Amino acid sequence: MDHNEAIQQMMVEKYLLDELSPESREEFEAHFFGCRECAEDLRAGAVLIENFKSGLAQETAEKPARVPERFGAKSGWLAWLRPALVMPVLAVLAAVVIYQNLVTYPQLKMAANVPQVLPWASVSVSSRGANTPVISTRRGEGFLLFVNVPPDTRYSSYLAELQDPAGKVDWSLTIPASSDDSYPVHVPAAPRGDGTYTLIVQGVTSAGEKNDIGRAAFELRVQK
Repeated sequence: MDHNEAIQQMMVEKYLLDELSPESREEFEAHFFGCRECAEDLRAGAVLIENFKSGLAQETAEKPARVPERFGAKSGWLAWLRPALVMPVLAVLAAVVIYQNLVTYPQLKMAANVPQVLPWASVSVSSRGANTPVISTRRGEGFLLFVNVPPDTRYSSYLAELQDPAGKVDWSLTIPASSDDSYPVHVPAAPRGDGTYTLIVQGVTSAGEKNDIGRAAFELRVQK
């Protein structure tokens, strides 16, 4: 998958809304690990969604919000996430679309088919004593981790391993190294419980040698 194809297929939006099939999600993840632009759009989109979700979820509306024609209702709203565009325009467009997806339209769809915004948190494996982020999920729901790893030219890839509160391996992923220092990682859905989870990252050289990079903890709260 190249960058133009990712934009045309609105892969960032679908990824954030968890609308991709497992095969498409893996293909897009392989792309954005090496695409700084898509990774930045993904981070910005997650931040905007979280901010607008917390504010707009408290409001009630009698009529569905409409997307202004001048913004192009059929175009992807994340396509506006470019440095050359002014932030007020981006915020207005994001607010309208997120309002529709999170407040107005969900009651019109069957619960099983409603797109859901993935919970997320940013963790750094190089910072000690940092605050432990909290992720709130529904039972069996996946989430996003924006993993900050200090760049090191010695490594061709990284091995990320998630441990549950009991210290057992819950999930692992090999991440290709890139010039960026932040990697958006999708943790797949699983029947997890409340507790403190730990992400351990190792650097892997081209010869297969592994070295510990660091670890980061976060608290998972599962809604009953």
